Amino acid sequence: MVTPTGGFGLSTGGPLAWGLCYNHEMSPSQSYCDNSNELYRCAEGVEYYGRGALPVYWNYNYGIVGKGIKQDLLNHPELLEQNATLAFEAAIWRWMTPMKRRQPSAHDVFVGNWKPTNKDTLSKRYPGFGATMNILYGDSICGKGYIDNMNAIISHYQHYLDLMGVGAQHSGDNLDCADQVPFNPSSKNPDS
Repeated sequence: MVTPTGGFGLSTGGPLAWGLCYNHEMSPSQSYCDNSNELYRCAEGVEYYGRGALPVYWNYNYGIVGKGIKQDLLNHPELLEQNATLAFEAAIWRWMTPMKRRQPSAHDVFVGNWKPTNKDTLSKRYPGFGATMNILYGDSICGKGYIDNMNAIISHYQHYLDLMGVGAQHSGDNLDCADQVPFNPSSKNPDS
């Protein structure tokens, strides 16, 4: 997973002061290639680990995002590491666009435009930052309890709220996705 920090506890300013330091996943734990996806098949020799300002993982997500920004990211995911403009174009597209049918965009959840369905409520997905993380990171951090990666993202969110003068105390309800059923299980086709 692309970490939102390069800092550590003893870094100047602490671990939250460093922001986004890496444009790719430092130690991928898997290949992120789902060969069952017929629409966006894995290209030979290509790895689909997390890359970009808002990390993209899995072959099907590189295919979807690439189609959205009119770039061949399925065959050339390294473009998100090599070209900052494309990395942020992909991040903005991904933030504003639902990745699957019947799913909100991260933006719509974040600004309060999304109203959960009965299925969402049964899946413990409620409006708040937790559902935003669920859309962006899916089962890599959600539905796994209070894991360090999820807690680090929440800490950074609250840190930036403080920096902007909003205050962490205004983080809102439903801040985590610890018990939420992921919107995007990595083992399913993105068009389901």
